[in-house]
Amino acid sequence: MTCNNLCAHFISLHGSSGTGGRHGFAGLPNDYRFITLQNSPVRAEQPEAYRMIDAYVRTFQRLFEPDGERIKSLYLVSDSPGTGKTTTASAVLNSYVITSYIGAIQRGLSPVQKPALFFDVNEWQGEYNEFNRPRVPESIAGPAAERYYNALQAAKSVPFLVLDDIGVRDATDGFRSDLHRIVNERVTNGLPTLYTSNVTIDALESVFDRRLADRVRDMCVVVPFKGESKRGIRK
Repeated sequence: MTCNNLCAHFISLHGSSGTGGRHGFAGLPNDYRFITLQNSPVRAEQPEAYRMIDAYVRTFQRLFEPDGERIKSLYLVSDSPGTGKTTTASAVLNSYVITSYIGAIQRGLSPVQKPALFFDVNEWQGEYNEFNRPRVPESIAGPAAERYYNALQAAKSVPFLVLDDIGVRDATDGFRSDLHRIVNERVTNGLPTLYTSNVTIDALESVFDRRLADRVRDMCVVVPFKGESKRGIRK
């Protein structure tokens, strides 16, 4: 039996249009909305990483174990971009959304409405720059600031967060402080976060500061991705 846009569960996850529901809130880029760990094109290229990730995703069942261990965070890292980290992060996020939804239904519980969020750090920094540049018209700066702070609040409290490309450079003290607020709030409240980066977790200190690097390390499993960029290659 298949589930389509007339099915209540499909609507709950994707909305009747296929772009809403819990996945719609998550904000995944269109190319990644229906990526799973099973159909991910990265699986064959990164078998060692996927063995670790398969084991990690199984820990999502702890959502329904009151006395279960805390779900750890994940740090996907490679020397070069384009090795499949964002694709994989999207697949993990989708797994979390599905596990959260199905697990709640099976137990007679109300599924969380907004279980996960994909957060593009570069895009968020762009919003920050948009309202902090000199002589920016209020008609542009105002909406950018509103989007920026709405995203900040959502990222601090969403049950599962993907922070994509956390190794951004040339960040101002103000932006670094806001990013630290997100990470610190989540670590303090035991909320799992998946980070992707081209900067090793030990080198984060040189990009941001020791406080942020230490908070990212807390309860975090590092998953290395190997190889060179595959971006732009179509098969």
